Parts: sequence; structure tokens; C-alpha cells
Amino acid sequence: MAAVPASNETPRGHGIPEGISPDARATWPPPELIQSFLGDADVDFELRPGEEVPVHDDPEAQAAARRFRDVLGCFASGITVITTMSGGKPVGMTCQSFSSVSLDPPLIMFVPARSSRAWPLIQRSGRFCVNVLAADQEHVSGQMASKGADKFAGIGWTPATSTGSPVIDGTLAHLDCTIHAVYEGGDHYVVIGKVEHLETNAATEVVDEPLLYFKGRYRTTDS
Repeated sequence: MAAVPASNETPRGHGIPEGISPDARATWPPPELIQSFLGDADVDFELRPGEEVPVHDDPEAQAAARRFRDVLGCFASGITVITTMSGGKPVGMTCQSFSSVSLDPPLIMFVPARSSRAWPLIQRSGRFCVNVLAADQEHVSGQMASKGADKFAGIGWTPATSTGSPVIDGTLAHLDCTIHAVYEGGDHYVVIGKVEHLETNAATEVVDEPLLYFKGRYRTTDS
């Protein structure tokens, strides 16, 4: 993966949000591009890389892509919703490709597609919250993956402690982060976040099982 070139010549006071690494700014898209992203797709579900990437018509390439997706689909993962605030409004996207990276310093990562409509807004804010969905929150995942004008309609949330990003009610846990670095990864970006605050949520007292994704569909530990 190629790291986004650093730009240490730009001082913190010239448009770089507090907590964001200067090297992340190099890939900030212009407002016009963000607006074009907002209408590009019917869903904004960041699946595991390669799972929903279009493949050209070559039969050999299609077979290779199908095998890539099928093999990766055998790895069960949890479902998260990545949130931030943009222009005073909450922004969110469903994200399967999430992982821990480092304990010291505390770093995590998620992998948005280049075509993601939400990622440019998250990147420009410089901060985000990872919401770990519970087994009874399939509807939250679906709503946050939709193109709907108000993804947060009917979904309760409170501002995160450090960044103010939305913490969705009923989730198992959340990690409040600032953007530490952004790397190019083919048709995706690899986003490294520095964890500023994290905790398990009250949902664990009612629903303590995760929402999982396996072989192309939602699962729980009981299914």
C-alpha cells in the first residue's frame, strides 16, 4: 500500500481539524467530488474489500473475483457503523472491514471504498466513532447502508465524549477516534484511527451478542 504523502508545510491552523494527521489531508476530496459521491450509489455498505467491487466482462477475471469473494466470505466478522458530524448533521455508514491495529498507541482501522459517499465527509471532519452493532441491530445496519436522505431517522444517538461523533443507542461498544493516517489500498482506502476514548455500552445489559456477517448474509451467534 502506498502511504499518502506527508505535508508538514501546512500549519495546524490552516484547515486541518484538531487530532488529524497532516498526511491525511493530501487525499481530501473537493466539495464538488463529495457532492458527486452523494448520488452515486444505492447503498453505502463498506463490505470486506473485493466483495462488491465491479469486475469487467472478462470471464477469467470474473471467476478470479468470485473466488476471491467466496474465500473471504468464509471469514465471519462483526458489523460496525462509522459515524461523524458534518455541517452540524450526523453522518454514518455501515462497515464490515474493521480491525484493531495497535495497543501502544491505541490504533484501529477501517477500509472504505473509494466510491463511498460517507467517507469523504468523515475524512474532512478528521474524526469518527466506531459503533459495534448488537445482534438485534440488523435494521440499523440496513438503514445506515441505504441512500436515504436521513439515515438517522428513528435511531437514537448521543455525542461521543471526545469528538462529538454520534454514539448509536443500543450498540455493544464504541470507539471515539481521530484520523491518524490514510493509505491507498487499490480500490479502497485504509484508514488508521487513533482511539481517544472507548467503552462498552449499556446495551450489554440487555443484548450481549454481536451482529455478524458471514457468507454474504447477517448472522448471530445462534444462527
